[in-house]
Amino acid sequence: MIKRRDFLITSGLALGAVAIAPSLAFSAKPKNIGLQLYTLRDDFSKNVKGVLEHVAKSGYKEVETYGYSGKDGFFGTSSKDFKKIMNDNGLKAPSGHYDFNSFIKDNNADFLKACIECAKQLESEYITVPYLDENLRHDLDGFKRVAQKINEAAVLCKQSGLKLAYHNHDFEFKKFGDKTGYDILLQETDKKLVDFELDLYWAVRSGNDPLALFKANPGRFTMWHVKDMDKSKAEWNTEIGDGSIDFKTIFAQAKLSGMKHFFVEQETNYSPNPAESIKTSCDYVTKQLI
Repeated sequence: MIKRRDFLITSGLALGAVAIAPSLAFSAKPKNIGLQLYTLRDDFSKNVKGVLEHVAKSGYKEVETYGYSGKDGFFGTSSKDFKKIMNDNGLKAPSGHYDFNSFIKDNNADFLKACIECAKQLESEYITVPYLDENLRHDLDGFKRVAQKINEAAVLCKQSGLKLAYHNHDFEFKKFGDKTGYDILLQETDKKLVDFELDLYWAVRSGNDPLALFKANPGRFTMWHVKDMDKSKAEWNTEIGDGSIDFKTIFAQAKLSGMKHFFVEQETNYSPNPAESIKTSCDYVTKQLI
């Protein structure tokens, strides 16, 4: 199971408003709304089938998986059975978060290959790197090694008809001299093989403007995590539309980003509870963003 870092930073920045020309607006064509299943982690780990049914009833058409184990699948549900449950509920899983640390540290390709087989079983498009252990990212050389290993893994993914993506937190934006780890990842990964899943919350909270990232790296951010920031406490999330991030401005630049899929995510501060929070977020996205 993928472990998520504790929220340690206590300050954040709201995204400033930027005027967007109507010609660059997000397509009016309906887009499938996705959910990162980590949002419902407490229930998902106990009741995979029930959670997927609830996700579909809440209005989502896509999910992003997490927690895959080569031995136990998704918390005891095999990839084959997982795919059947998705099919029964009209869901697709274009991306999944799979643990990547052992491949970087120990060159353990066996688990990566198992993840590739799982992704193929689910008919996914992406295998996504969700998180880097702290000892892999303490300097620019560490990020350079990560970029090298990502390129190697991306070749294996391509051979199976998949693509690799990288999902950020805030630590990638830490400065080492005049560069950040994210600079290294963007510059030293193969643009033809490696895409990026921009977590909008972590980008904004680390003091970065997603629009500036899109402009500097057009087309590379093919997936997003749509996660809102609580207005009074930056280390908390909240339902989409209730926080401080200006998603309308960001969605207006989806074409520049290259965005193909996006996944709602909420890790904290649910109101009144996770099951109802995902419905609130889905309704807002449907009515206000797409």
